[in-house]
Amino acid sequence: METAARHFVLVHGASSGAWCWYKVSTLLKLAGHKVTALDMGGCGVSPTRTEELGSIHDYVQPLTDFMDSLAEDDRVVLVGHSFGGFSISLMMGQYPKKIAVAVFVSAFMPPAGAPPVEVLKEVRATYFSSNWSNSIRTKDLSMHAADFSLFCKTVALYYCDRVQVLELARLLGRPSRMFMEDLANESLIGDRYFSVNRVFVICGDDKTFEMKFQRWMVETNPPKEAKTIAGGDHMVMLSEPNELSSCLLEIAGHYR
Repeated sequence: METAARHFVLVHGASSGAWCWYKVSTLLKLAGHKVTALDMGGCGVSPTRTEELGSIHDYVQPLTDFMDSLAEDDRVVLVGHSFGGFSISLMMGQYPKKIAVAVFVSAFMPPAGAPPVEVLKEVRATYFSSNWSNSIRTKDLSMHAADFSLFCKTVALYYCDRVQVLELARLLGRPSRMFMEDLANESLIGDRYFSVNRVFVICGDDKTFEMKFQRWMVETNPPKEAKTIAGGDHMVMLSEPNELSSCLLEIAGHYR
């Protein structure tokens, strides 16, 4: 679908970075669109260390600064992957008028009437792999940075099974925090979050966020629409960049 030039803002998940979008970013730019991919605090090539992040607000500060820099009449297509769903949700609560549509790509999508942490509890209790469950402390759902960094480099997460991608992850992946105390705050995101158009992209071959968990998020907190990339694994931007790019272009064409 042809669409007028849009501005796509791509937000990575935990222990990843702007680097993971390099294929999709290139395709969107070649299609004539503007693309911004940012490193969250302590991720990618960010000079901030994970230990220096006092809160999730520190983590998303690069995204907050970017949203602040936009003109009042600018409207972006905000895309979040995995843990990046929490990042874009915070922006939806703060800058709803600057977001034409928020796209959750196999991403945590906070529920209505409950703190964001509930979606993490659900995935741990019911759906997620034993690798994840074993690396999270049962009592407070916090995660050891080293354990999570190791987990992010397993085939479960980078399921696309491409040696080059695995090596890229090993070189650029960094430990992440989960900010459980912040996510337990019911007022963290705010009611304006629900005023923004939401689209969920289900990845049908995701071995990290199983399809039943993705569908649970869609059914629990229905977005405007849900789309499926049948062969997409968790790192769909790396394994199926053409399909994801086409999906994003189609979504952008429907929401102004």
